[in-house]
Amino acid sequence: MESTLPDRIAFLGGYLPRLCGIATFTHDLCEAVAEAAPASHCYACAVNDRLEDYDYPPRVRFELAEKDLDSYRRAADFLNFENADVLCVQHEFGIYGGPAGGHLLALLKEVRMPVVTTLHTVLRQPNLDQRKVMEELIRRSARLVVMARKGAEILQAVYGVPDSKVDIIPHGIPDMPFIDSSFYKAQFGVEGRQVLLTFGLLGPGKGIEHAIEALPEIVKRHPNVVYLVLGATHPHLVAREGESYRLGLERLAEERGVKDHVIFYNHFVSLDDLKEFIGATDIYLTPYLNEAQITSGTLAYVFGAGKAVVSTPYWHAQELLADGRGILVPFRDPHAIAEGVCAYLDSPDRLQETRETAYRLGRGMIWPAVGLRFLESFRQARTERRAAPRAAFAGWTLASRPYDLPPLRLDHVLRMSDGTGILQHATFTVPNFHEGYCTDDNARAFILCNLLDELGGRSPTEGLDRLATSCLAFLAAALNPVTGRFRNFMSHGRHWLEESGSEDSHARALWAAGTGAGRSRNEGHRKLSALLFERGLPVTGSFSSPRAWAFTLLGIHEYLRRFPGHVQAEAARERLTARLVRLWEDCATENWPWFEPTATYDNARLSQALLLSGQHMPHPRALEIGLKSLGWLASVQKTQAGHFRPIGSDGFYERDGGHAYFDQQPVEAQAMVSACLEAFRATQDAGWSREAKRAFEWFLGRNDLGLPLYDSSTGGCGDGLHRDRVNENQGAESTLAFHLSLAEMNFADNALASSTDRTP
Repeated sequence: MESTLPDRIAFLGGYLPRLCGIATFTHDLCEAVAEAAPASHCYACAVNDRLEDYDYPPRVRFELAEKDLDSYRRAADFLNFENADVLCVQHEFGIYGGPAGGHLLALLKEVRMPVVTTLHTVLRQPNLDQRKVMEELIRRSARLVVMARKGAEILQAVYGVPDSKVDIIPHGIPDMPFIDSSFYKAQFGVEGRQVLLTFGLLGPGKGIEHAIEALPEIVKRHPNVVYLVLGATHPHLVAREGESYRLGLERLAEERGVKDHVIFYNHFVSLDDLKEFIGATDIYLTPYLNEAQITSGTLAYVFGAGKAVVSTPYWHAQELLADGRGILVPFRDPHAIAEGVCAYLDSPDRLQETRETAYRLGRGMIWPAVGLRFLESFRQARTERRAAPRAAFAGWTLASRPYDLPPLRLDHVLRMSDGTGILQHATFTVPNFHEGYCTDDNARAFILCNLLDELGGRSPTEGLDRLATSCLAFLAAALNPVTGRFRNFMSHGRHWLEESGSEDSHARALWAAGTGAGRSRNEGHRKLSALLFERGLPVTGSFSSPRAWAFTLLGIHEYLRRFPGHVQAEAARERLTARLVRLWEDCATENWPWFEPTATYDNARLSQALLLSGQHMPHPRALEIGLKSLGWLASVQKTQAGHFRPIGSDGFYERDGGHAYFDQQPVEAQAMVSACLEAFRATQDAGWSREAKRAFEWFLGRNDLGLPLYDSSTGGCGDGLHRDRVNENQGAESTLAFHLSLAEMNFADNALASSTDRTP
């Protein structure tokens, strides 16, 4: 076996000092394999879940950002150039970015070494995204590791994976001596007491409230019992909700009269400290709430250390504690928990026998044994599929590599913003206070904030959250309660300059409100957005602007993401879609397949609105018109040289009349990007992806003058392309047009990364 061991073994997952179970597992596995194969070089690629870097140990050779798709591709490049012989991936849907963690696939598609994937979660009923990612993950892995027989059964039954591809290797545990619990109790001040323990990152799924509910009954029979809840609250839960869960548990203990019997130790403890806490334990409790948990590292730790366990019957517990190796109790049943605990405390002989059995079985779970078994899996993976040589640069041509998008830089967006919202205009790169604010731009900025929050990545989240709040507050203030209309223009002194804005600005505000209602993860933002949308929707029935109809339809589509079947929204969609269809049929001819006698501004939004309605109502005629009108628009906005040339605002394009080529506006390129990407989603025709890319590259200099409008040094975008120059003023509309286009291109790129085949 020694001669076939890999020389260079890479591990991918979270890594200590990141505080999560996967990070601990990746670290411990890497160290165990390194100890089992001292001649091999073991190193890790760590997945970061925050903007700040961790102080990683030397084994971490590469860091990637959880939600930044490009960093996965860079990680693949690193692994290929390092000539890793095998890559061991720790998989959990929640630790990778993209839908169901699909960003990971961008890495797996480009690495050239065999992949051994440890599945920490195997879902019996995955949703569509989870199944898609899981099936691709299975296809791209040479071998799969699960930690329980149940995992292999689900892989075979649900995903069709043969047993020959699966290795069942138990969760590794530290090697601890079998010592009576009284040995450790004195140092914790619990000598003479019977210690119950639950440990791990705290969160609602742990079910600790049910263990606390069981304590009065336990304490009544065994007054010396103390329940130790060991572990910090999960960092993501703290960021979202603070310590509300832990405080609720503390209040519950006080209400049930057992506060003298509960100890909360709110720390992520070191392995050495954890060993001592486990050593002081008599009975371990896992009152988890979800059956579909295939692996529990905490359960493995205490079982292998020779402790009696009372647990709810999640999958790992069912398997590990079968045949009397522990006591299983129903979910959410405090009385059953009390009975299980007392069954051990009432019978010391039974408790001791259970401990001895667990410890004996645990010898096969200690990390040295687990490390050897992973090495055998690595060896088999290499034997079955040899890695391609490093020199295969033929596969790195531009045609075969992903399209590189500019990195996100929001400096200018934030520079243009204050506590009121985003300002309209700039003089060069300096905000122009004199022109004040408008609803149009605050709506655009709020949409951008929601898209970027959904995308994630290394964006200035705190600044985006403040901007989103300011823009939403602006929209709320803009809605005139008397008229039911959104006002548009506000002075820098915060005075409204009109009672009602244009129909277009009202509809853009509805679009933004629908987006907040449909996408925001901030509950307050979501609720206020829905309220604004519902209050602003009725008046659109009287609108005569086709673009206002289109913007409203875009907002309705976003709103229905969260509120499908909403009667008023569905009715408005039917009404406005019918109007656009009728507008087309009254105007369009074979030579002029358009909605109006003049193609003016935000043209592609008309097509995009019908594409969405056509797919989701469904409305086949609307879809047909959307595709036909967009195809014509693409043809008249493309030069012989092959670059995008939007219809200019200096005269627009009249039927049987002139076609203005300048001044070209960024919003036209943005609208075209959005509509073409929607056409691609509707048809899966790669030509639409190319049209979206063509329109996006207009910002980057693929235009009539060969000059970029996007300024990568500031993060701003010029206000237009004239006959002889770029307008150097970087106003909000133009800058937001670029960043919205970039966000949508990133969404499309993410979707392609999660698909089986990439369209070149």
